[in-house]
Amino acid sequence: TGMELERAVNGLDCCEKFEKSEPGYYDAILMDIRMPVMNGYDATRKIRAMEREDSSLPIIAMTADAFSDDARRCMECGMDAHLAKPLDVRECMRMLKKYLGGK
Repeated sequence: TGMELERAVNGLDCCEKFEKSEPGYYDAILMDIRMPVMNGYDATRKIRAMEREDSSLPIIAMTADAFSDDARRCMECGMDAHLAKPLDVRECMRMLKKYLGGK
């Protein structure tokens, strides 16, 4: 697909990587919900609260929490979309194309 991926080991690591990056370095974040140290909800809130021009980048939940209440909670904390595990790669790519357009 031509995408470069970077892995964060937990929500805090994700926030730190984003905060230390140049604005625009990341095009999107694929966020797990259940992680040690800081969960995906809190990590999303922290990223959204950062005073950066790119803090509104797409954040897509990728989680085993597949109920409608789980998806609603993802949206309430600032995520853009919710994908349930096990992941459907075609659906994931469709979602990325939707939010990234021609990038």
